[in-house]
Amino acid sequence: MSLRTFALSATIVTGDPNGVGAALSDALGRGVVVRADGQGLTVEASGIVGVEARELNRRLFSAVLSVDDAARLHAMWTADGVSEKFRGYVYLKGPSR
Repeated sequence: MSLRTFALSATIVTGDPNGVGAALSDALGRGVVVRADGQGLTVEASGIVGVEARELNRRLFSAVLSVDDAARLHAMWTADGVSEKFRGYVYLKGPSR
Protein backbone atom coordinates (compact mmCIF):
# COMPACT_ATOMS: atom_id res chain seq x y z
CA MET A 1 0.00 0.00 0.00
CA SER A 2 1.21 3.47 -0.76
CA LEU A 3 1.23 6.54 1.41
CA ARG A 4 -1.48 9.12 0.86
CA THR A 5 -2.00 12.64 2.14
CA PHE A 6 -5.14 13.20 4.19
CA ALA A 7 -7.09 16.20 5.45
CA LEU A 8 -8.90 15.92 8.78
CA SER A 9 -12.04 17.60 10.02
CA ALA A 10 -13.10 16.55 13.51
CA THR A 11 -15.01 17.50 16.63
CA ILE A 12 -14.00 16.23 20.04
CA VAL A 13 -16.20 16.47 23.12
CA THR A 14 -13.92 16.52 26.14
CA GLY A 15 -13.72 17.77 29.69
CA ASP A 16 -10.00 18.59 29.25
CA PRO A 17 -9.64 20.68 26.07
CA ASN A 18 -6.14 21.93 26.94
CA GLY A 19 -4.73 18.47 27.57
CA VAL A 20 -6.41 16.97 24.50
CA GLY A 21 -5.22 19.87 22.33
CA ALA A 22 -1.62 19.22 23.35
CA ALA A 23 -2.01 15.48 22.68
CA LEU A 24 -3.40 16.23 19.20
CA SER A 25 -0.42 18.39 18.32
CA ASP A 26 1.93 15.61 19.44
CA ALA A 27 0.04 12.89 17.54
CA LEU A 28 -0.60 14.72 14.28
CA GLY A 29 2.32 17.13 14.07
CA ARG A 30 2.39 20.63 12.68
CA GLY A 31 -0.40 22.15 10.70
CA VAL A 32 -3.12 21.10 13.13
CA VAL A 33 -5.60 23.86 13.96
CA VAL A 34 -7.43 23.26 17.24
CA ARG A 35 -10.23 25.62 18.30
CA ALA A 36 -12.15 25.44 21.54
CA ASP A 37 -15.92 25.60 21.21
CA GLY A 38 -18.78 25.25 23.66
CA GLN A 39 -18.53 21.47 24.11
CA GLY A 40 -14.89 20.72 23.39
CA LEU A 41 -12.68 21.12 20.35
CA THR A 42 -12.92 21.55 16.59
CA VAL A 43 -9.90 20.19 14.73
CA GLU A 44 -8.79 20.92 11.16
CA ALA A 45 -5.59 19.58 9.64
CA SER A 46 -4.14 18.90 6.23
CA GLY A 47 -1.03 17.21 4.99
CA ILE A 48 -1.29 14.20 7.31
CA VAL A 49 0.50 11.30 5.64
CA GLY A 50 -0.59 7.71 6.17
CA VAL A 51 -1.60 4.48 4.47
CA GLU A 52 -5.30 4.52 5.36
CA ALA A 53 -7.83 6.62 7.24
CA ARG A 54 -8.52 3.85 9.80
CA GLU A 55 -4.90 3.79 10.91
CA LEU A 56 -4.75 7.58 11.22
CA ASN A 57 -8.07 7.70 13.07
CA ARG A 58 -6.88 5.01 15.49
CA ARG A 59 -3.77 7.08 16.22
CA LEU A 60 -5.85 10.24 16.69
CA PHE A 61 -8.43 8.68 19.02
CA SER A 62 -5.78 6.83 21.05
CA ALA A 63 -4.03 10.17 21.67
CA VAL A 64 -7.32 11.73 22.78
CA LEU A 65 -8.17 8.82 25.10
CA SER A 66 -4.72 8.93 26.69
CA VAL A 67 -5.76 12.29 28.17
CA ASP A 68 -9.53 11.91 28.59
CA ASP A 69 -11.00 8.41 28.48
CA ALA A 70 -14.53 9.82 28.40
CA ALA A 71 -13.91 11.91 25.27
CA ARG A 72 -16.00 11.46 22.12
CA LEU A 73 -14.66 11.87 18.59
CA HIS A 74 -16.40 12.50 15.27
CA ALA A 75 -13.88 12.62 12.42
CA MET A 76 -13.85 12.84 8.65
CA TRP A 77 -10.66 11.95 6.77
CA THR A 78 -10.35 12.98 3.12
CA ALA A 79 -7.74 11.90 0.56
CA ASP A 80 -7.89 12.07 -3.23
CA GLY A 81 -11.43 13.48 -3.08
CA VAL A 82 -12.73 10.52 -1.06
CA SER A 83 -14.03 11.02 2.50
CA GLU A 84 -14.36 8.44 5.27
CA LYS A 85 -16.24 9.12 8.51
CA PHE A 86 -15.61 7.73 11.99
CA ARG A 87 -17.21 7.98 15.43
CA GLY A 88 -14.55 7.04 17.94
CA TYR A 89 -12.83 3.98 16.50
CA VAL A 90 -15.94 2.96 14.54
CA TYR A 91 -16.06 3.37 10.76
CA LEU A 92 -19.39 5.01 9.95
CA LYS A 93 -19.70 5.56 6.29
CA GLY A 94 -18.09 4.13 3.20
CA PRO A 95 -15.95 6.26 0.93
CA SER A 96 -17.89 9.13 -0.59
CA ARG A 97 -16.91 11.77 -3.09
